[in-house]
Amino acid sequence: MKTRFDTLLGRFTMYRLTLALLVALALEAFLLSAVGLLAFTLPELAATLAVTLISTVVGTRLMALILRLRPHTESTLITGLILFFVMFPSNTLTGLGGIAVAGLAAAASKFLLAVRGRHIFNPAAIGAVIATLLGVSAAGWWVANPYLLPPVLLGALVLLYRKGKLTLGLAFVAVSAAILIGGLVGDGLTAGAAAQLIFLSYPILFLVGFLLTEPLTLPPLRWQQLAVAVVVAVVLASQPSIGPILLGPEVALVIGNAVAFLMGQRRGVRLRYTGQRQLTPTSTELVFEPARPVRFDAGQYMELTLPHARADARGARRTFSITSAPQDTSRISFGLRTAEPGSSFKKALLGLREGASITGTLVGGDFRLPGDPSVPLLLAAGGIGVTPFLSQLRDVTERGEERDIVLLYVVAAPSEIAYLAELKDLGTRVILFASADPADDGVVLPASWRYAGSGYPDADALLREIPDLRDRRAYVSGSPRIIAHLRAALKQAGTKRVATDAFLGY
Repeated sequence: MKTRFDTLLGRFTMYRLTLALLVALALEAFLLSAVGLLAFTLPELAATLAVTLISTVVGTRLMALILRLRPHTESTLITGLILFFVMFPSNTLTGLGGIAVAGLAAAASKFLLAVRGRHIFNPAAIGAVIATLLGVSAAGWWVANPYLLPPVLLGALVLLYRKGKLTLGLAFVAVSAAILIGGLVGDGLTAGAAAQLIFLSYPILFLVGFLLTEPLTLPPLRWQQLAVAVVVAVVLASQPSIGPILLGPEVALVIGNAVAFLMGQRRGVRLRYTGQRQLTPTSTELVFEPARPVRFDAGQYMELTLPHARADARGARRTFSITSAPQDTSRISFGLRTAEPGSSFKKALLGLREGASITGTLVGGDFRLPGDPSVPLLLAAGGIGVTPFLSQLRDVTERGEERDIVLLYVVAAPSEIAYLAELKDLGTRVILFASADPADDGVVLPASWRYAGSGYPDADALLREIPDLRDRRAYVSGSPRIIAHLRAALKQAGTKRVATDAFLGY
């Protein structure tokens, strides 16, 4: 069941999934208003939704036109829908004008309050802050009400699960709820009544599910993300004020965004393109020479920024796992899937001429091997998901460490085996699953390799090939679909600790 759910979620980008959940939540709000269960009328909701969407779309397109960039439609609609649930609904000209200011400010912030194409603040939150500070509108966070709680809770859980941020969500809810409940109990309420009040009247779940965990405004490392969650929770629950102005949840989030930016921002490094090679019919490795040494841990990724003409909706920046070793300071390489149809970013990347420069803007990720080299490991890769493991295996060799490592490698066909020569030179023990025996295609596998069969391995196949599997710490990398399958199979086989690495479609 879990594997099917993971596979289903993996088919949607995070933008599309978030947009679908917000649309469903908006439809629920209109239904509740129609039957008289919301304090706002249908005309007020309809006018507010129209203004938030129009103002964010128009603002985004104007800024993109001025700066000659391509607007991201799904991201724009998400911002507009979030503002719909944040701003106090109205159907008066004055009220709608203030809401429009929030939408325009949110749209402009993506371009003006940004560094190297990465916005610093959550657009909806900073738009609400600006409108409030100007005195033209107010953030009401009316999404926090008893009747919308079930869909908000469901949507938040789905997004946190899909992003792999359930722990972060739990930390945020626990800290904010503890402080708020403590304050209300001090004012005379019982703990039960206080808990009921905050979850029915405070936007804790909506904030953490739909805003706080936006990947573009989170720092790169897990401990940093947890620290930001705690900062936002403390500010939110403390309910500070400046004079008569109460600083609402939007201010708490903006403060958290600023902290995240300071934690995660790195000085950009120029990368000079030196060449590429075809790994498989559907994957390519690109090599760059950094202007200065890049500090990273094996298994981490780098965000690349490449402005290019006619950029599609996926934008001008992407993250890719680093395949070179941290010790190799003269080069940095990335392996990526290049099957058609490709994004405009990948097409521009593959079309680089030797000597051309791009910018590496961020290094991050927690997909790192344990510090104790005595821990036996299983590295499970699906297709081009082998890339972070190349960096890790090279790092182990450079360090001269003796580690007990088995690489489980699942590919669609023998022709899709990437880095065969490198893995042979590294002496890595590899268990290969492919649609056919490579020997039938004339591919000679190294002595340390074993062809174990076709298809995705189940628990029985894993235990047959790796009898001591239960004693190994597992790391899984690849597409969401194969990660879901391998993680489930490993758990069924008795593996206790499984770390996963997958990009979320941002």
